[in-house]
Amino acid sequence: MSKPKLKKRTPTEAAAQQARGVGKTVMDSAQQIWLAGLGAFVKAQAEGGKLFDSLVKEGAALDAKTRKITGVKMAEARGNVEATLGQVRERSQETWDKLEKVFEDRVSRALGRLGVPGRDEIRTLTSRVEELSREVRKLNSGGAAPKKRAAKSARH
Repeated sequence: MSKPKLKKRTPTEAAAQQARGVGKTVMDSAQQIWLAGLGAFVKAQAEGGKLFDSLVKEGAALDAKTRKITGVKMAEARGNVEATLGQVRERSQETWDKLEKVFEDRVSRALGRLGVPGRDEIRTLTSRVEELSREVRKLNSGGAAPKKRAAKSARH
């Protein structure tokens, strides 16, 4: 009989499972403390104030210890979740960048098939138009002066 295959846990699932484990541990500890407190209260009523004071001190020590352990575990879980979240953000940004590149390439190819000139072609044409405009200005400035003089001579 073959063993069932276990799913691999992702870092996010592992962090969530760890957080649940910490929460369960905290709840179990709280339940034990509550029960100990109830038991101590019953004994205190039976045995007097001295025992009650002793139990309050022990309860305070246990409470401090539990809070310290819980704080450490929560900090670890928080760190794991934040690290995992950072990795997920990086991966999603990389995915969006790749998707954007694919989209740009496809749009560029579609425009090329439709005969729409690209950025380089527009730059080449713009340079050529500027060059031709300079040539036209040179030709106009050289030929315009004699025409003006001829027009002035004809009026006089």
